[in-house]
Amino acid sequence: MELNNFTIGQFKVNEYLIVLKPHDELVNKIKTIRDEFVEKFQTSSAHYLKPHIALVNFFGLEIGEERLINRLVSISMGLIPVKIELKDFGSYPSHSIFINVTSKLHLLSIVEQLKTAQSLLKLSKDNKPHFIEDPHILISRRLKVWQYEQGWLEFSHRHFTGRFIADSFLLLKRKATSNKAFQIVKRFEFQNLPVSTFQGKLFS
Repeated sequence: MELNNFTIGQFKVNEYLIVLKPHDELVNKIKTIRDEFVEKFQTSSAHYLKPHIALVNFFGLEIGEERLINRLVSISMGLIPVKIELKDFGSYPSHSIFINVTSKLHLLSIVEQLKTAQSLLKLSKDNKPHFIEDPHILISRRLKVWQYEQGWLEFSHRHFTGRFIADSFLLLKRKATSNKAFQIVKRFEFQNLPVSTFQGKLFS
């Protein structure tokens, strides 16, 4: 389905991301590396988000946002805070360099829970949600061949360590097909509540 002027009919369409955000000290440490990469390899500095781990990317109607938020509340209330470990760098040959997440199983379990809301994340049969199966923190993407080759020659030998406790995820949005920065819609805290407890809270 084509997205025309950010609307389908009379309904506004947004692009959404659900992400984990590290603590500020770690964010600043990663931003320093990003800025160094931009300067050294002449890449675009237009990073539209602070360092984060993306879990799912999708398009949706703004009119359905409240229903989506309610579903994400129910998912997050049942999740357990987890420790995320970061170590060294990885790449997708020819176009991207990123920081490795070594505690992938924890993140994939969160992604599996988000998949239970798949029907709310699907705009149409041609616009399905993209669930991230290889979580990472991006340093740079859409690299030219020389930028990738020279960048990876250096970063494949560099070391990095970091860790943080993921105790919430963020829902972000921007207008569909826009290149502007994403805005935070809501933070969803992980509360490790039994299913019966948070369902009772939702429907009481």
